[in-house]
Order: sequence, then C-alpha cells, then structure tokens
Amino acid sequence: MTLIWATRGYAWGFTFLRDGGVADPLPTYEVCFPADAPEPVPLRRVGDKVAVRLVDPEGRRDRSGRVIVHEFIVDGDLAEQIHTLDDAHRIVWSLVRDDYTAIWNLPGPDQPGK
Repeated sequence: MTLIWATRGYAWGFTFLRDGGVADPLPTYEVCFPADAPEPVPLRRVGDKVAVRLVDPEGRRDRSGRVIVHEFIVDGDLAEQIHTLDDAHRIVWSLVRDDYTAIWNLPGPDQPGK
C-alpha cells in the first residue's frame, strides 16, 4: 500500500505529510488532482490508485478560517477497499487521524510517518 497525504494546518500551508515512499510525490498528486479539472472531485479512480478529498472530519479550520481539506492518494489493497467517501473516512482517516491531531495547530508540520 502506498499513501500520499497532502493538507495544511492551522498556521502552515499545503505540504505532503506522507509521501508514499517516493522522492517527489508532486507528479503523482498532479495526475490524481489535476489543476485544470472543472471542479474538485471528492473521490476518483486513476488507474490503480484512488484519489480522495476529505473535509477535515473534526471541522478544523486554518487561522484564516478556511476549512481544512485532506487529499489522499492510495493504491494496493487499501485502494481496493475504497468505493465511497464513507469508506475513505472509515479506512484512510483512521490511519492518520492521531498524527494530524498532534500537529495541525503547531507552527509547522513534523511530518509523521513520512
């Protein structure tokens, strides 16, 4: 299983908190979350990967009041288990919830599990 996770925190901007074990997760991210998409899609399959956008389940916002969004790219056995946003909340969020709770309001991410 590969897990790429991009998000932002209370006081820090967009960053990859999990890189899926690749030197540069940005190319994979750009394929799965294309900038020229007409509108954000919360769940989509891209080849053998699943790309998921989740609004922070705890309702957290950054210091400017913007809703925190988490973007995940998963493959392997985990991707095969995700068919709905409810699946993503249950399966993927459970993998990162505690890590994010520990860092979201720090000055910068400690990048757990990178």
